[in-house]
Amino acid sequence: MSLTDREQGAAGAPASPPAGGRSGPTVADVVRAVTTRDLPVRITGYDGSAIGPADAGITLDIRSERGLSYLLTAPGDLGMVRAYVSGDLGLGGVHPGDPYDALRVLRDLRLRAPSVAEALALVRGLGWERLRPPMAPPQEALPRWRRVMSGLRHSRVRDSTAISHHYDVSNAFYEKVLGESMTYTCAVYHSPTDTLEQAQAAKYDLVAGKLALQPGMRLLDVGCGWGGMVRHAAREYGVRALGVTLSRAQAQWAQAAIEREGLTGLAEVRHLDYRDAPREQFDAISSIGLTEHIGVRNYPAYFRALRDRLRPGGRLLNHCITRADNRAPHRSGAFIDRYVFPDGELAGPGRLISEVHDAGFEVHHEENLRQHYALTLSAWCRNLVANWDFCVDEVGLGTARVWGLYMAGSRLAFERNDIQLHQVLATRNGPAGVNGYPLRPNWTP
Repeated sequence: MSLTDREQGAAGAPASPPAGGRSGPTVADVVRAVTTRDLPVRITGYDGSAIGPADAGITLDIRSERGLSYLLTAPGDLGMVRAYVSGDLGLGGVHPGDPYDALRVLRDLRLRAPSVAEALALVRGLGWERLRPPMAPPQEALPRWRRVMSGLRHSRVRDSTAISHHYDVSNAFYEKVLGESMTYTCAVYHSPTDTLEQAQAAKYDLVAGKLALQPGMRLLDVGCGWGGMVRHAAREYGVRALGVTLSRAQAQWAQAAIEREGLTGLAEVRHLDYRDAPREQFDAISSIGLTEHIGVRNYPAYFRALRDRLRPGGRLLNHCITRADNRAPHRSGAFIDRYVFPDGELAGPGRLISEVHDAGFEVHHEENLRQHYALTLSAWCRNLVANWDFCVDEVGLGTARVWGLYMAGSRLAFERNDIQLHQVLATRNGPAGVNGYPLRPNWTP
């Protein structure tokens, strides 16, 4: 599916000749200088030039001089994202709500560094002004070095700002993308034909089973989002559940949902940092999708904080995205850091399990749900495509493009084992190692 008429018209970047009518290198010349000969896509320029196979299923259209400047001044994915989000780079052959097929093809795009002579000739021909970075789109967060004005990385104030950037977009937008469960974490599929709602309910049942939830137990869910686990535990298991989230918009939505569902008295969601959660002895603690936000160097303090709030014999279930390789860098790439999860960090599963152990827990079970997250992201993209016009009206075209790009790209990363999703189940042991854990798992996989 190609870009819609609405998408094309909103780009606002008609083809134009080189500034001042100056002759010089074409857009195709620039592309030729920085890519290999076998392009997997067709690339066209605002000057009418083109390069790549004419029958390519995926096309890139550099629509303006500003778009070319984005690509030249921020090489790699950041420059392409800036041009795409601003409408200066068109992407044909896919819907903007799910550009998965384009990203899969673009992974085969090979870049090379032009020689010094080639680079100088191109710059002289294009004009030095092309190397002046245009203003970044409004969806882009400040670079890491400038965020220090909001506090040190993973301080309370800076964490709150980062969470707000991602989660306080629009509850109405999330309702359309995430579906009825309003669950923004990996679902669990018993079959690829399961609906998203079935898979999200299965995920919550899996977590509840691993935690051995029973009526009357007290559950703490940190980083609770829109209260999905809290409401499910209260409704299906009779558990008294408290959720905490740094997003005020999430907390307000969740509390309203709790009242609508008649769960007041059993379920509650508060606008709180996990570090400020009540210091009482909960029977079980779930952390579903929070660890990615706290910073790897804060793992020891994070898991100690959870241990201090868990009674002896109680269980912890930590569910989070990880790197596939324990030696991989913790920090995310430029696109994710600037447009999706500012300050987000991921560690390998070995580092995660070690930190859980070292905080005083005993780990009993671990599983990787990587393939399930790819299916979840595919479902979210389908929802975005189906509700594209509403989502654009709600958050703007640029932000909607960011989400399509982010979710499709993440799906590809999970499929290719670039990232994983791990659930780790652990207990806080009592005196003499007593923890009440059965000889064999007492939940249904």
